[in-house]
This record gives sequence, structure tokens and C-alpha cells, in this order.
Amino acid sequence: VQLQASGGGLVQAGGSLRLSCTCSRRTCSNNAMGWFRQAPGKEREFVAAVGWNGGSTRYAESVEDRFTISRGYAESTMYLQMTTLKPEDTAVYYCASARGSVAVTTASSYNYWGQGTLVTVSS
Repeated sequence: VQLQASGGGLVQAGGSLRLSCTCSRRTCSNNAMGWFRQAPGKEREFVAAVGWNGGSTRYAESVEDRFTISRGYAESTMYLQMTTLKPEDTAVYYCASARGSVAVTTASSYNYWGQGTLVTVSS
């Protein structure tokens, strides 16, 4: 199973970006998926997660009301719409596929990870 994240880039504070994640195998359609991020010098942290059918979502408190996670028509795809971006959102964003079908927040619940895409928010 391989995951490919894309959509990162440089944006000014207050701007928006949409990250995408595709899974190379149809098995991801039966699994929850999530986004994590790691800023320079910090540990990887949970951002958002979505259940196998897109019906349930979880968000970190720091991004709730600004970010929206969703799954595509092909359920092996996932998106993260990020709005009102702040400099503290600067990080490498990783997509991941969970062992189960329920949206979860702990990194240990995910067994497949993408390579990450860099998001830089300038002030």
C-alpha cells in the first residue's frame, strides 16, 4: 500500500490550500484515513481524520473550524481543505491509512504513511 500526498506550497497568512492524498490500493476504501503534521523541531501531531465512508470526522482543536477533511468519490482518496491559514500551520503534512474503519487520532492506529507535503504559511 502506498499513499501519495500533494497540494502543499507557500501561502500567505489568511490564505487557503487543499491537500490531496491518494492510496494506491483499493483496500484504503475500507479504512479510516487521517492527516498529521510535523513542524521543524516538533513532534508529529494529529490534524484530522475521516472514517471509511466519510461519515465521521475528528479534528485537532487547533484546526477545527478552519480545516475540513473529506473523502473523494473514489474512497481511496482524501482531501484536507485548509482555510484561514496561520504561520503556526507551517509543517510537513502526512497522510495515513488506519488499521480500522473508524476515525482515530493516535498515530499508532495508522499503519501506512505517505511521504509528506510541505505547507509554508508566511506572515
